[in-house]
Order: sequence, then structure tokens, then C-alpha cells
Amino acid sequence: MAKFKVSADIGGTFTDIVVEDDAGEVRIGKVPTTKENPALGVLQGIGQLVGDPSEIDFFVHGTTVGLNAFLERRGAKTMLIMTGGISDTYTIARGHREELYKLHYRKPEQLVPRRNVHEVRERLAWDGSVITELAEEDLAPIIEKAKAEGFQAIAVCLLHAYTNPAHELRAREILKAALPDVSVSLSHQVAPEWREVERASSTVMDAYVAPVVELYLNTLKAELAKSGMEKTVHVMGSSGGVMTDRLAKERPIATLMSGPVGGSIGGCELARRTGLQNLLCVDMGGTSFDLSLVIDGQPEMTSETVLEGLPLLMSIVSIDTVGAGGGSIAWVEAGGLRVGPQSAGSFSGPVSYSRGGTEPTVTDANLFLGRLGDDSLLDGKMKLDSEATRKAMERLGSEIGLSDRELAEGILAISNAKMADAMRTITVGQGIDPREFTLVAFGGAGPMHAVELARELDMTQILIPRFPGTFSAWGMLQSDIRHDLVASHIGVMSAVDEKELGASFADLEKQGRERLREENVAEGAMAFARAVDLRYEGQEYSIAVPLEDGDTLADMLDRFHALYERRYGHSQPESETEIISLRLAATGQFEHGGKEASFTPEDGEPQVGTRDVIFDGETHSTPILKRARLVPGKPMASPAIIEEESATTVVPPGYTITIDTCGNMLVAAGESA
Repeated sequence: MAKFKVSADIGGTFTDIVVEDDAGEVRIGKVPTTKENPALGVLQGIGQLVGDPSEIDFFVHGTTVGLNAFLERRGAKTMLIMTGGISDTYTIARGHREELYKLHYRKPEQLVPRRNVHEVRERLAWDGSVITELAEEDLAPIIEKAKAEGFQAIAVCLLHAYTNPAHELRAREILKAALPDVSVSLSHQVAPEWREVERASSTVMDAYVAPVVELYLNTLKAELAKSGMEKTVHVMGSSGGVMTDRLAKERPIATLMSGPVGGSIGGCELARRTGLQNLLCVDMGGTSFDLSLVIDGQPEMTSETVLEGLPLLMSIVSIDTVGAGGGSIAWVEAGGLRVGPQSAGSFSGPVSYSRGGTEPTVTDANLFLGRLGDDSLLDGKMKLDSEATRKAMERLGSEIGLSDRELAEGILAISNAKMADAMRTITVGQGIDPREFTLVAFGGAGPMHAVELARELDMTQILIPRFPGTFSAWGMLQSDIRHDLVASHIGVMSAVDEKELGASFADLEKQGRERLREENVAEGAMAFARAVDLRYEGQEYSIAVPLEDGDTLADMLDRFHALYERRYGHSQPESETEIISLRLAATGQFEHGGKEASFTPEDGEPQVGTRDVIFDGETHSTPILKRARLVPGKPMASPAIIEEESATTVVPPGYTITIDTCGNMLVAAGESA
């Protein structure tokens, strides 16, 4: 019986399915996302590609359920419990303004209002020693309020709990005994690091999305089991690894960036296969535009992030997101054209989808300018309505005195400018020269805009991976099980005891092994990567310094100074350095099939027709090519429209197109000799 590995990426518009069989052959599919119950879309896609779910040997999926619950503010009704005397810490937060000169600045709205932040008497010293025992009677009125007002989740963040979790554990024990149906999140498990504001914010976020994520995962698992799939359900984590659904329910905050991360991990696999070690990955779907960097073949990681102004402590692949996608709606404000961030989604969708949409979108603009054809999507399985699109363009254009053609070009220009600005933020804004990177574009809409985005940043090489419309789902199949652990270890480096440091790392590795064993990872498949957070004395923020076997304290410092100079343009080797935290990434490696699979083109003539396409205000008679029929190693000149099931690639004049042996498409500036 054939066995399949299956991944599903549940996006705002489409759910992408990738199926890989025992021989490494890959099949893909797209179905509209069923927002009322995302599990239904997953089951529909699996049914189309696999047939019998009982033949699935491994299943992983990325989900934005938790992230969307936060963004749309429809998470659980949550309460926060903090140490007596510091409960205003969460509400006051840092008090700084992200935009100094914004006259109408408003502080980000927190998930728990001040009236729902409560105190308990207890106190730990910075080293975890007990100053005041937990006053258990203080929890009684909190429990009564939770019952009376219908709270669904409670976050517990006690001072210095990351050094001694005893009080938090006892608080949970009491709360769960009285409130068995209420989710309880503890700060020492969610974010075992110093900084009370960020730790409290992270714990609240975990509690806020927990019931939503748990309900979704339970529903998905039950639906899959009913259809015959009894295998463990895996979830993509924000740190670039996968975890079982059980552990995802225990730490739902780790799934927030579950979907977009798959593209970054896919980028790392592309770097391994192609030898292109520095990649700027852009994922343009129907709703959002996600960006990430692969540097020296590894994803750029961070130990903290900010979502809509709220700080979070978590190990995460560094991903930036802007509201720009194929479904971004064009609209008029004060007589000027705007595009996004509102999205038409899959229902009612762009005008061209004929599902009730009336406002033109980026996808409609591409159709009007000839970059898409009526039969371009899903190999013609999904028809587009160019006549309805033309009428919508005329209607909106007349409001602001533009012709339909000028409006369509304006929509793309505004959308591209917004995305290019985001690309500059994560490259030029961080001292990185984007011209030294290859642009990797994927998502259903990414390849349509890739070349023009590269041109905005003077990038000369673009890579469109095989199956770009489902690339994030494919990247999930390249992932391993991963758990990130952290321990605070504050002190100056000149006074660090190497034996004590080694013992702390050994304890983290022991915890990592236990977690991997819980997920049935064999000892021989386990791997552990160490890092330390260092900073110059007196500074607020630190840099994560990766460690290698046998590193001495001097090696750590040398690497820190080099990383600091790379990021900030200078370093201070003569200054005292502080160590803040120890980090350990515990991974359980899977067998990934098809890694060296070569691409064999289908029989048939690549060119299937021509179409008038507008580039830079001029109409070009442009060949329409089927990507599956393109021969590897044979350069082609642009302009060209390359169509495939999951995406359409648009290449303006002045570029050379080549297919490599793995089926990736390389687009380079300049015409072939």
C-alpha cells in the first residue's frame, strides 16, 4: 500500500495541499479556505489528492487560526494574575512611542483591560529564593470572579517565576481544581526569561488564543480520524520546526506564525539544493505579503517580536508581513487611489472570480493588463471573468478621472511600491545590501510581481521555485521536530564559570531530550544547537551568539564582537560583556524524501499561444508558456508569461529565463547571448 506525506497550509484565501509519495513524487492542490471550519477545506484537499486518508503516513499543517483570532480580536475572555505590587506593569508597559512624531498616536490596545488584572501576595528574589510564600487565599475571589463573569482563560505571571516555578505551578493547581474548563497559561512555561512586561504580554497572548487553537486542533483531529487517518497530527511552529498537536495545544503561542514559516524553511532547502546561500523570500498570497531572509543557508531567527504593538518573547523565524495580496481591494479616499489592506478573500473574492465581488483588486488589475488570462488559474479549472473586471475598472476609474488602463497600472504600481518598501525595511533598513541576495518569490501571486519587485531594489536574480503557489506547504515537509528552550544566566563574562555554564546547558539538553522522547523521536535522530545571548555591559538588548562544539569563552566573545560589528557597523572588544540567557534548539530529524529529485519536462510544445500584455504603458505580444514543458538548461528571452497549476510567472522585457535540473526557474536581468 502506498504511503503519503501530506502538508496543508491554511491561508486567508486558499488552503494549499502538497502530497509526496514513497518515490518522492509531488502532487499539489488548492481549495478555497473554509473560514467557518478550516478543517473542512483540509479534508476536501486531501480527498482530491489522496483519496483514502488512511494511506497518509505523516501529516503536518500550518495554520493562522491563532494569529487570526488575535488580529480580529475574537480570542478568549482572559484574566491576568500577577505578583502583588507590580500588577500595573502589564498595563503601563514600556511607555515609549514607536512613531515619535505621529500627532494622533494611540497606545496599542492590550488584550486584558486593567480591571481584569489581579494580584496575589507572593515574592521571589531574582535568584528564585522565596521571600514571601504564595497566599493561596488570594485566589478565592479571583476564582469567584472568573465563574461569575465567564472567563475562558487565565494567564499567570509571577515575579521571577522563570528561576523558580513553584508558586505558578501551585496557582495553576488551585485554579484548575476550581475551574476545570478554563485554560491556564504560566509565564515560566511560555516565556522563561527576564523582562516582566514582555513576559506578561507573551503569557496573555498564549492564554488569549489557547481555547481557539485547542478547539480547532481537536476538531481537525476528530474530522481526520472520522475519515480514516489515525496518524499523529503535526503543526508547524513559529521557530521553523514541527510539533505534535498535543504540544501545540499546551503552547499555542508557538503556532502564531505557523503558516508563513513554511516558506522560510523551504527557502533553506532551496539554498541547499541550488548553492544560493543568501535569499530574500517573499510570499504573496491573496491576503498578505510575507518576507523573510535566509542568510548563509539558515533562516534569520529572533527571540522576540512585536505583533500590532504588543511585545512577545518567543523563538521565531523573523518574518515581516504587510497587508498586500492578490485580493487587496482598490478604493478611493479623498480623491486618491488606495490599495489594501482590506482583502476580498476567496468569498466574495476579486471581481473576476464571479463570486459576488464588486470592488477591483490586484488580481483584477493583472487580468485587465493581460498578465493573467481567463484560463490562467489552476490550469483552467477556475475561470476568470475579464468582462466583469473591465466594467469594475471603468466604474472605479471614472470616480477619480482615470481610464481603466491607467487605473489597472496604478493599482499594480501602488501595490508593488508597498511591497518594495517592506523589502527595503528588512534589508537596507538593517544594513543589508539586497543586491547581494537572490529574490525567491512564491505564493499564488508572488511570481506575477517578482521581477518588478526585484527591479525596485536593483536585484538582478530571481528564483521561482517549483510549485510556487504551494511552496510554503512544501517547505513544511522539509521541516524537523523542533523545541526551543531558554534559561536565564545573568552575569558578566569575566566572572562566568565554564563548568557552571556547561551544567546549565546539560540541564537544557536533558529537558530537550525529554520533549523529543514525548514525540517518539529516536535517540539517533536527536540534535542540539546551543546559543548564548550576549550584550555589552549597560545595554538593554542582546545578540544571540551560536556556539560550536568545543567553544571556549574567548571563542564566544570573538563571535559576539564579529556579529555585533556585522549588525551595527562597529564593536567594542575592550568593553565588559554580559551574558543574559542560554538557548538550546532540540530537533528531531525526519527522513525527507525526494531531496535530489530531478525535473523531467512533460511532452509537448512549451508555447501554447500569445496574448497582448501591457508592460510599462506599452502593449507587447507575449508568448504564453506552460512551465511543465520547459526544458532544463535552455535559456529563453522575455517578455513571457509562464503558467502552471499553482501560479503564473510574469517576466517583462529584458530578462533571461532558465529552468534548472530541479525544475526551479531562474530569471536574470539582461538578455542571453
